[in-house]
Amino acid sequence: MMKIAIASDHGGVDLKEIISNFLKNKNFEVVDLGTNDTTSVDYPIFADKLADNILKKESDLGILVCGTGVGISIRANRYKGIRAALLYDDEVAVMAKKHNNANVIVFGGRTMNSNDVLKRIDIFLNTEFEGGRHQKRIDLLDM
Repeated sequence: MMKIAIASDHGGVDLKEIISNFLKNKNFEVVDLGTNDTTSVDYPIFADKLADNILKKESDLGILVCGTGVGISIRANRYKGIRAALLYDDEVAVMAKKHNNANVIVFGGRTMNSNDVLKRIDIFLNTEFEGGRHQKRIDLLDM
C-alpha cells in the first residue's frame, strides 16, 4: 500500500482534509503532518516536515497545500532530493510524473477547485515515469 504524507498551512487546511479523505477512500495510507485548523501558521515549517518525511523514505509521496501552492513549493524545493511540482493543470499533472518523477505534488487551497485537484491527483498517480533521458536530467538537479 502506498503511503502518502500530506501537510498544509492555514490557507490549505480545508483542501488538505478533502485530499486526505479522497486518498483514504482509495485505500492509501495517509500521514497527516498538519496543520489542522485555520489559525495562521508559517508554511515553511510544514514544507520542512514533509520534506524530512520524504527524504527519510517514511512515505512514498508527499502532498503540500498552501494558499496558492507557490510559497510552500519554493520551500520544499530547497531540499536536495525533493522534486515538488505545482499541478495547476491536467497536462502538468502528467508531465510532473512522466518527465520529472515529482516526489511531492502541490496545490493551492485558495486558488484551485477541489474537483480539479482530485482529478490531478488521479492523473499523477496513474502516470508512469518514463526514465531514460529524463532520469539523467533529474540526476543533474541534485548535483
